[in-house]
Formats: sequence, structure tokens, C-alpha cells
Amino acid sequence: MIYTLGAIDPIAFQLGEFITVYWYGVILGSAAIFGLLLALWESKRIGFNADLLIDLLIFAVPAAIIGARAYYVLFQWEYYAANPSEIIKIWHGGLAIHGALIGAVLTGVIFAKKKNISFFKLADLAAPSILLGQAIGRWGNFMNQEAHGGPVTLEFLQNMHLPNFIIEQMYIDGVYYHPTFLYESIWNIVGVILLILFRMRNPIQGVTFFLYLTWYSIGRFFIEGLRTDSLAFTGPDWLAGLVNMLWSPMSIFFESGAMAYGNVRIAQLIGIGIILFSLIFVWIRKYQNRKQLRYEE
Repeated sequence: MIYTLGAIDPIAFQLGEFITVYWYGVILGSAAIFGLLLALWESKRIGFNADLLIDLLIFAVPAAIIGARAYYVLFQWEYYAANPSEIIKIWHGGLAIHGALIGAVLTGVIFAKKKNISFFKLADLAAPSILLGQAIGRWGNFMNQEAHGGPVTLEFLQNMHLPNFIIEQMYIDGVYYHPTFLYESIWNIVGVILLILFRMRNPIQGVTFFLYLTWYSIGRFFIEGLRTDSLAFTGPDWLAGLVNMLWSPMSIFFESGAMAYGNVRIAQLIGIGIILFSLIFVWIRKYQNRKQLRYEE
């Protein structure tokens, strides 16, 4: 990656000759800390044992990172097979949110079973914190000048009234790009607020978590279409046409990002599946015995 003079150095600081600390890692660590603080605050409100959250974090964060990296490497295997030393270099970027969710959810299911607590109660408590962590984590992509959208003009970015440091960081190899990291970060912050407010009014276990999945997936679906570095595959024309049709309302405002390969973005396809599954779950939950599903039970 060639960085312009105005770009931020991806290295935060160095300790001695052999230890290099990258902004990417600092930001991911901050995301985990702020997510935990939010969960601890919420646990007091609903009377949940805060110690369990700390215990869960010890296992869930490494599992999420491993899942995120494994997911990304799997879908970029041709490159990593030829460059195996790059597999562990997560500070270069390449963590997939859906892989992180798989790792974290599996850990949560096992943890809840071991501790004999409701997984959905735990998931509802964690949902806003996960979304907050995702909002903060996107700034790690910003520091690495990755996960951006297609080319735009300088005037486009200036008309958005963005700070100069964001505009300069979006200037890569002589071209300005969509700050899609910022779009998703803002979308997620709004989601955090809405999820907390919703959970205060609707204490039915599981609903908040699946609404989190729905909210995140809707935003990710439309923002993903702007990106130029999407994980993708070559699918049947009808599938590519369906995804493009669902994304088409976004084309009123922006052009889709050029895909480096394939014709179906994996994140968009998975997002569609998550949205459908989540809405079905919420609908079923609505007609189950509400008393048995409330937090205090």
C-alpha cells in the first residue's frame, strides 16, 4: 500500500526494535473495551451478573478474531495459499464481520450452556455492545485505508463537510474514495441507540439480538454495494440479478462499486439470509408465551 503525504501512519507506536503497535489493533482493542463497558452498564439495569460478562469476553474476543480471520482467509484462499506467512498478520486488515459473529455466537452458546443461563438473554445484553464494537472497529479500516467504496471527487467529499483528516485518508494512490467505513460506523451508532431503547420497552428474550442482526444486515447490504474490495463469487445470473435488484434503490444516489471478481458479493447474500431468518424468528417469538420469555423469568 502506498500512502500519500496526507495519510495517517498505520503504526501507532513502537516499543524497542521488535515490537510494533498498529492503529488497527489499538482500535479493535478499544472497540472491545467500550463494548464491555456498555454491556456492564446495561447488566446493572436488568440485574444481570456482570462477572459473567467479563468471563465471556475472555473467550468471545479471541474466538471472534479467529473466526473473522478464518472466514476472510477461506474466501481469499488462493492468495493466502501462496502467501501463508500473511495468514496471521491481522494488523494488515482482513477481518470479516460475519466470521467474527460466527465465532462469538458459538462461544456464547457454549458459555451459556456451561453456566446454565439463557443464551438469548445473554445475546440481547451483548447485541448493542457488539454493534458499538463494530462501529468503532470500522475506524481500524480507516487507518489501513481499506474497506472503502468506489472513486469519488474531492468536491463530493467536501460537500459532505467531512474533516480534512478523513478526506486526506480517503486519498489513495491519487484517487479519492467513498468513506464507506464512516457510513457503516454512523449506521451502527444509530442502531446502538435504537436497540437500547427497544430493549427497555420490550423485554422478550431473543428479539433484541435478532433485531440487531436485521439492522446491521440492512445497512451492510446497501453499503457493501459501494465497496470495491468485497469478498465475492461467481453465481448464476438470476442470483446476481436478484441481489442487484434489491440494491437498486441505492443507485438513485450512488453508483455501485466495481467488483474485482465474481458477480455476487458474499456479505450481501449472507445479509439477505440473516434478515429473512431474523424476521421469521421475531414473528415466531411474538406468538410464543411472552411471560416465559421475559428477562425476569
